[in-house]
Amino acid sequence: MFYVVATPIGNLKDISLRALEVLKEVDLILCEDTRVTKKLLKYYNIKTSVLSYHQHSKLKKVHYILDLLKQGKNLALVSDSGTPGISDPGRKLIEEIEKLGPFKIIPVPGPSALIAAVSISGFPRDKFIFMGFPPVKKKRKKFFQEVVDSNYPVIFYESPHRILKSLDELKEISPTLEIVVCRELTKKFETIYRGKIKDIIGGIEPKGEFVVIIGK
Repeated sequence: MFYVVATPIGNLKDISLRALEVLKEVDLILCEDTRVTKKLLKYYNIKTSVLSYHQHSKLKKVHYILDLLKQGKNLALVSDSGTPGISDPGRKLIEEIEKLGPFKIIPVPGPSALIAAVSISGFPRDKFIFMGFPPVKKKRKKFFQEVVDSNYPVIFYESPHRILKSLDELKEISPTLEIVVCRELTKKFETIYRGKIKDIIGGIEPKGEFVVIIGK
């Protein structure tokens, strides 16, 4: 069995009972950063071994993981926060496991910064577009133009190092965009900024992780 397990995006109490059960019972937990995952495991007194798997992991490690499945081991994949496979390297590993077959890939649903942000946005939620992280260098202008031109609300993630730059680029295209910016969702310093981009950008503190929603 290969479990794709959602973990808290901030508040450690947001994990599901099923996720805790799976993390206790599997043979190994694959995680982006073992230090982050160990904090969660320690909080719930879970002794399962962990192995790092992230975007820079070499093909040799992928083969090692696949060999464990062939040996009948049960594995769980977690990200640093939220649901694996959404804007993180988990997708590539899942693709490789699918190619092998006949292993069962089982989702253990739970927290997601994307869904948490959409739920409190106040924008129409029957249709929306998720665009992950903006490009770091090339094609940024095209990315933000697509955001502005969309017929539906658009959600993207951004880091504290680039949040103000990204919002400035959006403001240059359309200064009256209605946006919601979610900072540090479920954490101690959770902050929700709402309004026209030109009005709220000056008050945004560039610390923590961000989810940006562009209304339509």
